[in-house]
Amino acid sequence: MKFRRKSADDTASEALAEEAAAAGAADAVQGPFDADDIPDDGAERVDLGSLLIVPPADRELRMQVDEASGNVQSVMLAGPDGAVEIRAFAAPRHGDLWSEVRPKIAADMAQRGGTASERDGRFGPELVCEIQVQRPEGNAVQHSRIVGINGSRWLLRATFLGAPARDADGADAWEDLLTSIAVRRGSNPMMVGEPLPLVLPESARRVEG
Repeated sequence: MKFRRKSADDTASEALAEEAAAAGAADAVQGPFDADDIPDDGAERVDLGSLLIVPPADRELRMQVDEASGNVQSVMLAGPDGAVEIRAFAAPRHGDLWSEVRPKIAADMAQRGGTASERDGRFGPELVCEIQVQRPEGNAVQHSRIVGINGSRWLLRATFLGAPARDADGADAWEDLLTSIAVRRGSNPMMVGEPLPLVLPESARRVEG
């Protein structure tokens, strides 16, 4: 049996192979997930009905509730430099609902006097929006970045505000929040584009009661 000394090129190739394998393993467990396919990652997710979310310690979990109906409309994770609003919608089993929704969002933004430009992001095509808003200190420009992710009969839509909207290239930590989310579509028939129902977490319901 012959042996040969390992060269520097061999060592570098092995290191690259190990990095590629590690990256592949990370990609394999990256969400968003369907609620029936959550990996055994040890994460504790807050059950909000159609969304199961892992709230980081440095982000505040907020629920947007309609005062008239009492229904929860969206979930928000907020930090000192920005926020991300998360919603899920019913979608067809096969198709690309996000491609259908993007032009409608852009048209609505234009009708309100704003702009919406498309760019390729981490999760595919996304919209970068700007619109004039009135604040107590005067007029200002509100920046937002809208990401859509097609799933199994659902569409997850995330709207970034503040720093993660203005600096998309530096928003990795914010975008990582989406990779641990699970969406529970349910078996009930729903219209395409209808928001999936959200509920307050058990702790919030106990406090209100």
